[in-house]
Amino acid sequence: MSIDDIDIALVERAQGGDQRAFEMLVIKYQRRVERLVGRMVRDVDLVQDIAQESFIRAYRALPKFRGDSAFYTWLYRIVVNTAKKALGELKRDLLVSEASLAGSHDEDDETSRVDRESSMDATPESLLASKQVAQAVNAAIDALSPDLRRAIMLREIEGLSYEEIAEMMNIPIGTVRSRIFRAREFIALRLRPLLDTRDGERW
Repeated sequence: MSIDDIDIALVERAQGGDQRAFEMLVIKYQRRVERLVGRMVRDVDLVQDIAQESFIRAYRALPKFRGDSAFYTWLYRIVVNTAKKALGELKRDLLVSEASLAGSHDEDDETSRVDRESSMDATPESLLASKQVAQAVNAAIDALSPDLRRAIMLREIEGLSYEEIAEMMNIPIGTVRSRIFRAREFIALRLRPLLDTRDGERW
């Protein structure tokens, strides 16, 4: 049984009134949802509140879920809309957090562990350079149009496939590739002075 099949089975049980089944979905996706929200807002105090509100909305909307897409794809849209609404009420812009650029993996991820160990031997100069690059990437992503920003975040930060991005953004896969290409070109242009990137090389 695939992950999607397991999700559908849990959704069907939850739709039938089994609250424990929905709790299992929450447990499964809570950290992923919190990471997604954390990449959209700077205020860490809002992350858990928005994540919790997203799951509440998902539970209320569960009867409308028909399985036309994967459960997480459906949940993702609810999370994004919930975050936009919350930030809109606070008159804040959607921004990429610097933390997400410093590392998009879980704290217990092997890659993160290696990065942390490597940073122990890093010089102050290299740490400063890394911070400057992260800030430059953050600023470049912030300067992108909303469509380009969302596409590049889904690909490079969330790690989704072109097909998944096309489904989530409801656009042709060719448009996804075009937006990601344009976003990378724009970011590379912004980073070139810092990294001395040669023409033709992209982020």
